[in-house]
Amino acid sequence: MKHLITIITILIMVSCQQEPKQTSIKIKLGKVANHSIFSGGDSITHWGGSLVKGQDGLYHMFYSRWKKDLGWAWVTHSEIAHAVSESPYGPFKHKNITLPVRGEEYWDGLCTHNPTVHKFNGKYYLYYMGNTGDGKNPCSPGKLKYNWMHRNNQRIGVAVADDPNGPWKRSDDPLIDVSPDSTAMDALLVSNPSVTQRPDGGFMMVYKAVGKKKKRISGGPVVHCVATSDSPTGPFKKYDLPVFTAEGHDFPAEDPSIWFQDGKYRAIVKDMHGAFTKAGQALVLFESEDGFDWKLADNSLVSKLQINMASGELIKLKHLERPQIYRENGKPIALLCAADTMDSNGVLHAWNVQIPLK
Repeated sequence: MKHLITIITILIMVSCQQEPKQTSIKIKLGKVANHSIFSGGDSITHWGGSLVKGQDGLYHMFYSRWKKDLGWAWVTHSEIAHAVSESPYGPFKHKNITLPVRGEEYWDGLCTHNPTVHKFNGKYYLYYMGNTGDGKNPCSPGKLKYNWMHRNNQRIGVAVADDPNGPWKRSDDPLIDVSPDSTAMDALLVSNPSVTQRPDGGFMMVYKAVGKKKKRISGGPVVHCVATSDSPTGPFKKYDLPVFTAEGHDFPAEDPSIWFQDGKYRAIVKDMHGAFTKAGQALVLFESEDGFDWKLADNSLVSKLQINMASGELIKLKHLERPQIYRENGKPIALLCAADTMDSNGVLHAWNVQIPLK
């Protein structure tokens, strides 16, 4: 009997040790130093940075950029660029263009945008949205107009490298393409991938999708879908299950950034219209046990449209988007975002910011 009690006790202890932590977390933002703002000045618009540490000990940021005098021309003229720093908080220095224009005959031949970079099993994976079209930019400074051919040609790809300095190998085919079924959630376009490794070693992606149910050039509704794969380069299996939805909202969320921490999947999401909190447009935190069923976290509000500077200044923003968590040793230490303010001429001035996490 004594031996039986001992065995049961050991089994309980082992079971407790194997049980993953199921804790809620709170994202606390620190104050931003001036060198943590990465701007292209008056000539280049910066957007949406993602960060990885290289074998060289440097921090490598991959981000979107285009010429500012083109206006808000991300949909036709964005390119994914590469910058480096000795610190995850900057200052960052532009190094080169990672995914340049390569010809309208390629699915991503004229535009690459919204990167997210990861290191999995010794290799580097750069996920992104790309498109092609006629190359015409209808925008002008201060005015946003879409080239709908380019916008509706958005697809998801991945480039692979042994080193963040490159060379990067990109595919002639999308990693995630639209579904052939005209009633599918992603029948019109797919974009803005976010990827994390699952506890079982597989991979999960959440991506933005637009369907064709709404009979207009922009399509709709706009949703977010889940896909899984055994490999970071696919093939990915899609699931017919929209996530980050809100009743009464056709387009409630955008730019989810997902990761796995302390036994749960986490996601920071842009709340488009105040669908999830009373803060209006903001960044909010979601949690999930399985990556499919997402619920608003207990400490849901991550940030309003503002940045607290180390100087004491509070910068009010027009937008705060593309949140991406950077982790070291499993611990989130920085939140990278795209931000913008309106200049005196009524033109959006956009830049990237690395916000320290407490």
